[in-house]
Amino acid sequence: MATTQATALKKFLMRHPLLTFVLMGASFLVFGLISLNLIYIFHANLELLLEHGQMALWDGGLQQLIELLVSGYLALMFYLLFKLCEKVLVDRVTERPYVSPDEDLPGA
Repeated sequence: MATTQATALKKFLMRHPLLTFVLMGASFLVFGLISLNLIYIFHANLELLLEHGQMALWDGGLQQLIELLVSGYLALMFYLLFKLCEKVLVDRVTERPYVSPDEDLPGA
């Protein structure tokens, strides 16, 4: 049987459900804003590169492409934070309450 270790972040989030909910909402909004902006900028970058070719690539198209990749990974980070908060809240609602291994169990 596999046992899972809770990370410090998960322990913190399990102890603060309201903060977890707020953090989940904020990360969802930031992920959405970055993703939406990414689509528009990527579309404009692609049109520029197709229209002007290598000249556009060296005039800033390459830098913008790299920035798009960084933005994509930033959006991914906020998505993962959203999913972590979602898992913590779903586990909290559907399973028995979280007890830290550091706390004493009643009757033990």
